Amino acid sequence: MELARSKNGMPQWDESSLKKMIRDLGLKITQQRLTILEGILRGRTHMTAQEVHEAVAKQAGDIGFATVYRFLRTLVAHGYMTEVRMGGLPARYEWAQKRHHDHLTCVRCRRIYEFENAEIEALQVKIATSLGFRLTDHLLELYGICSECQKFEAHANN
Repeated sequence: MELARSKNGMPQWDESSLKKMIRDLGLKITQQRLTILEGILRGRTHMTAQEVHEAVAKQAGDIGFATVYRFLRTLVAHGYMTEVRMGGLPARYEWAQKRHHDHLTCVRCRRIYEFENAEIEALQVKIATSLGFRLTDHLLELYGICSECQKFEAHANN
């Protein structure tokens, strides 16, 4: 199912599109599944399964972590979400994007920044081609300290 997207690429939906998504997954529409989807929509762009569970537990305490995790895995398997694994950090989930993007992760606060860069994309293809590869997919992960954490560290050291 193709959902309408806002200018920033995030899906736009109403309750009927959420129900259609669940039906398209071959699942029964339940209040738990709707609550999980709503929790994902209210959360950050990149959430761990634990963060999704904590968000929905506030709404419905009877939804277990395993239920949340299984539903996230189903959304990934059907292409609605992608699982982003960066280094040794817990997997994070984001809505599947139409356009490819890469990630920059702050090692202090764990915030993930998305970016696109045509020069980097072209260079990756050039390198792969020079080594005889035909790229089928890739993931670029960069790690560092974001400007907010740098400010905090500078202030703490003064």
